[in-house]
Amino acid sequence: MDIDTLNQIKNNATLLHDNQRIESALSCLVEKLTLDYANKNPIFLVVMNGGLIFAGQLLSRLKFPAQIDYCHATRYRGNTSGGEIGWKVEPHMDLAGRHVVILDDILDEGHTLKAIIEHCRSRKAQSVKTLVLIEKIHDRKASPGMRPDYCELETPDKYVFGYGMDYNHYWRNSDEIYIFNPERNDTE
Repeated sequence: MDIDTLNQIKNNATLLHDNQRIESALSCLVEKLTLDYANKNPIFLVVMNGGLIFAGQLLSRLKFPAQIDYCHATRYRGNTSGGEIGWKVEPHMDLAGRHVVILDDILDEGHTLKAIIEHCRSRKAQSVKTLVLIEKIHDRKASPGMRPDYCELETPDKYVFGYGMDYNHYWRNSDEIYIFNPERNDTE
């Protein structure tokens, strides 16, 4: 995909959440996490690659001690719809007896988060909670009624990119979140 096409994708997208709204969401999340975890010695488990931008912006604002680990489990592999879950990297730290907060960019159907939650529980974590920047609202969740424990932004059931979420491995670096408009692009 060439640069002109990639710029066209963003120019034809609909702005969903601007940077000011995202900054406000981050501030709310910091308050909630501080209240719930300041005295619990948590491990923040960042889901790569989507959680990277969100984690970098959020975790540096926390003013309490915490450990950070990462994992890489994915369903997308460069596509706009998911497939089978594949583990590229499992968590490195010992999770036994620890409060684990799984940090990802988006809760869409939740298959990836569900698999990571189950993995953390199988490793005897004391508690496992989910923290996402944005939740996609629809009724196709991996488990009925599945919701993130911490989330401040929502999106309709559309493909979104920016702030960690990608379009064909591009635009994760955008500081705003956009809805992809396939009808305005001849890329799919």
